[in-house]
Amino acid sequence: MRAFEYHAPTTLNEAISLLQEHGEAARPLAGGTDLVVQMKENATKFAAPSHIVSLLRVPELGGISFRESEGLRIGAGATMAEVAESSVIRARYQAIAEGASLVGSIQTMNMATVGGNVCNAAPSADIAPPLLAYEAEAVIVGPSGRRTLALEEFFLGPGKTALATDELLAEVRVPVPPPSTGSAYDRHTPRKQMDIAVVGVAAALTIAGERIERARVALGAVAPTPARARQAEAALEGQAPSDEAFARAAETAVTECSPIADVRGSVEFRRHIVRVMAARMLREALIRVRSR
Repeated sequence: MRAFEYHAPTTLNEAISLLQEHGEAARPLAGGTDLVVQMKENATKFAAPSHIVSLLRVPELGGISFRESEGLRIGAGATMAEVAESSVIRARYQAIAEGASLVGSIQTMNMATVGGNVCNAAPSADIAPPLLAYEAEAVIVGPSGRRTLALEEFFLGPGKTALATDELLAEVRVPVPPPSTGSAYDRHTPRKQMDIAVVGVAAALTIAGERIERARVALGAVAPTPARARQAEAALEGQAPSDEAFARAAETAVTECSPIADVRGSVEFRRHIVRVMAARMLREALIRVRSR
C-alpha cells in the first residue's frame, strides 16, 4: 500500500474543505470495505490517493429517520446493519432492508455504509435497485452548498457518479410509499454469502382495488449502472395483478437490460435470471401488499 496522509474532520464543512484543497489526490473514507481493498491491491485502474479524508467522525452523515410528512432519511454514514435492522425500513421499505442485509458478511455489514456502497457505483450494488424502486434521491453537499439529484441520475457508469471531486453524498431521501405498497429484493449469486450479484432485482407494487396503480422494477448487475425497467413498469400499471401479467412484465424487463458475459455468467444466463427473478419479486411484492 502506498503512503498517504490521513485526515479526520469532525464536521461536514471541514471534510468538504479538505476534499477541495487536495482535489484528485484525495478520497473520502467511510466504512472502507471497498476503498481499503482497492488500495491494498493497487489495481492498475485505481489511482491510489495520497490523502484520505475519513468521514467516521462527521455526525451530520449518520442516522436514519422517518417522518410521515417527509419520508425516509438515510445518512450516508449509516451502516448496512443499521439499515437492515431499522424497524421503520423493515416495515415500510422492505426491499431496502433486504438489499442491505445481503451486503457481505455480518462484519462487512457493520462497517459498510450506504454512502460508500452507492458512491462505489458498482452495477451489482445490492442497495441500489431497492432505492431505485422507491425513487430515492441523493442529497449532495459541496463548496457551493446542497443539491438534490434523482438516484437514477447519480450513477453514470461502473465506478462513476455525478459527484465532483470536492462533493460528498450526505444522505439518501426516500419518499413515503403510497398506501397498499409492498416490495421485495433478491439477487442471484453462485454462493449464498460473501459474493456479488450476478443479477439483482427489486420490485415494488401499489395496489388500488383490483388493479396495479403503480409498479416499479429495478435491475442490478445487468447494465453499466443499476436502472429501472420502465417499460416493464408501464406494462403492469392499470392491469390486474396475476402470474401472467408478471410473466409478461418480466419478459419486457429482459429486453431492457444489457448484461455482459464473464466468468460468472453468460449474457443468455443473466437474461434468463432476470426473467425468473423479476416475476418472482413481483409476486412477492403482491403477497406483502395483501398481507398488510
